[in-house]
Amino acid sequence: MKTIKWAVIGVGRFGKIHARVLSTLPGSELVALSNRNPERLAEAAAEFGIDRAYTDYREILADPEIDAVSITTHWQDHHEVALAALASGKHVLLEKPMAATSEQCLDLLRATESAKGFLMVGHICRFDTRATLAKEAIAAGRIGRIVSMHARRNLPKAPGSIRLDKISPLIGDGIHDADLMMWFMDAAPTEVYGRNVTVENHRYPDLGWAMLHFGTEAIGVIETVWCLPETVPTVIDAKMEVIGTEGKLTIDCAETGLSITDAQGTKMPDTVYWPMQHGRQIGALERELAYFAQCIRTGTAPSVVTPREAARALAVMEAAGLSSEKRQPVAFAFP
Repeated sequence: MKTIKWAVIGVGRFGKIHARVLSTLPGSELVALSNRNPERLAEAAAEFGIDRAYTDYREILADPEIDAVSITTHWQDHHEVALAALASGKHVLLEKPMAATSEQCLDLLRATESAKGFLMVGHICRFDTRATLAKEAIAAGRIGRIVSMHARRNLPKAPGSIRLDKISPLIGDGIHDADLMMWFMDAAPTEVYGRNVTVENHRYPDLGWAMLHFGTEAIGVIETVWCLPETVPTVIDAKMEVIGTEGKLTIDCAETGLSITDAQGTKMPDTVYWPMQHGRQIGALERELAYFAQCIRTGTAPSVVTPREAARALAVMEAAGLSSEKRQPVAFAFP
C-alpha cells in the first residue's frame, strides 16, 4: 500500500486533531506542520515529533515529498491557502466552510478544473454512520418522499462564546445540516429565509435560524443556538428529524451513549466524531481522512462529498445571512 505523506496547515485546536488522526492513520505519514504562530507551531511539532515545521505554509507546498495537505486554518484564509495548494499540485483536504464567500468558492471550483491534485471539503457529517444509514434509508424509499426536515445543532455558552468572534452559528454549524438536507433531498432549495439574534456583544450573532424551501415539495428548518446553559450535559446538542410521506427518521447526535457524572455534574463526551481510543484519535474524522487518502492512492476523485456540493452549502448559509439582513425570504439558485 502506497504511503501518503501529509502536512497540516494550521495547527490550532482542530488542526491538532487532524494531526493526531494522521499520525496514526494506516497508510499515511504526517511529515510537516505549518502555523503562523511560532509558539503554537513549536508546541505541535514537539507533540508529534515533526522536524519540518514552518511559519510560512508555502514551504510545505514547495516540498515535493508531500502528497497531501489538510488545511485547518481560519475559514477566512481557506481561499488563499487552498488556491496555492492546488496550484502546487498537492491533494487538498480543506476544512469546511469551503471559503468565506460564494465567489471564493466558485474560484476554487475553477481551480480544480486544471489542478493535478484532488480537492475535498471536510463535511464530516457525511462520514457519520448515522447520517449515511439515514441517506441509504431515504434512497431506498423507506420513508417515502421527504416533506419536512428539522435540525438543531446547539452549543453551551462557553464553547459558543469562543467561536462567536470567529464565525457565525449558521456558517459554523448550520452548514452541516444544510448540506445533509440537500444530500437527503438530492436537490438545492429554491428559497431561503434566515433570522439571527444577538444576545451578547460578539462579532457574530449568538443564534441563527434558517428555513429552506425546496419548491413546494418540502421544507427544512435549521436551528443553531450557541448560548445554551453551561449545565446542559451535551457537548453539542444536535438532532435531525426527517418526515416523509410514508415514514420518518431521527438522527440523534446529542445522545452519545456515554454519560459521566462527577463533581462538575453530568456530561456526555463525544463518542462519534473524533474520540480518543487506545491512544488514537478515531471516529468520523478518521474515516473521512482515510477515505481521502484512498482516493489519492487509487487516483479516484472523491464522490462522497464533491467540491460543488461544499460550495453550494456555503451559498445557502450566505443566503440565510442575506435574508436576515433584508428580513425577507430570498430566492436561491446555485450555478
